[in-house]
Amino acid sequence: MPTNLLAEIESRMADFSKSQRYLASYIIEHYEKAAYMTAAKLGAAVNVSESTVVRFAIEIGFDGYPEMQKALQNYSRNRLTTLQRLDIANDRLAGDNLLKNVLTQDMDRIRSTIDYVSPKDFDKAIDKIFSAKNIYIFGAMSSNILARFLDNYLQIAFDNVTNVQPINSSGILQQLIHLDENDVFISISFPRYSNNTLIATAYAKKCGANIISITDSPSSPLAEYADELLLAKSDMMSYADSLVAPLSLINAIIVAVGMRNNESLERNLTKLETLWEENEAYKKDV
Repeated sequence: MPTNLLAEIESRMADFSKSQRYLASYIIEHYEKAAYMTAAKLGAAVNVSESTVVRFAIEIGFDGYPEMQKALQNYSRNRLTTLQRLDIANDRLAGDNLLKNVLTQDMDRIRSTIDYVSPKDFDKAIDKIFSAKNIYIFGAMSSNILARFLDNYLQIAFDNVTNVQPINSSGILQQLIHLDENDVFISISFPRYSNNTLIATAYAKKCGANIISITDSPSSPLAEYADELLLAKSDMMSYADSLVAPLSLINAIIVAVGMRNNESLERNLTKLETLWEENEAYKKDV
């Protein structure tokens, strides 16, 4: 399988047949669209047959078209602008029942994540969270929502949690100056990967902290820093990211922490319930 798909296609252009050159040119110029086309639709776009598309994929080193399509998707995922994502997603989600299409795709991502995430790495991550002197959590852009959700519940279970605020890079690093090898740094990022998250994770690794990376792929730039790599399927959903599977994985972390720290958690929740009651945090007459 080519490591740099577009470079491989371009380097072999002179060896392709006329039909293959049409196909190759389209893929190079419109890889962001080609990545989400069926073989039949890609063939129709350049007026070649579906079988030509399949043979082309095999010619450049793939077992078949699905493998080439996956490579194109991995290549394009972190390169698409929000406008390109909107254009592609509108085509992918088109149909009579948009609600059903969106929910079905999200269910598929959760099913894939069940087989994708390593139970062994998950258990190791929970062990490291429990043994850490301090727990730092960081996510930027849309992943900041995930970081805040995880922080909200870990704060109830532990008294050593810091949700690093995603300001400018120097401000982020300033929040990490006390990091050392006794701490855990949980970094969260999904395409398009945030540079600030990569900078912060690299710094945490340099400080000797244990790195738990929550991301989408072994090829994610966060993977090279991770001591424990927790993978969840993510994809674009119109101009927004689909973070249903990552959130479900984070829910599993929260539940595992609660079960392991049950006595302390019950004590803290009892205090919270008293505070909520005194301050009328929740509406009762419904």
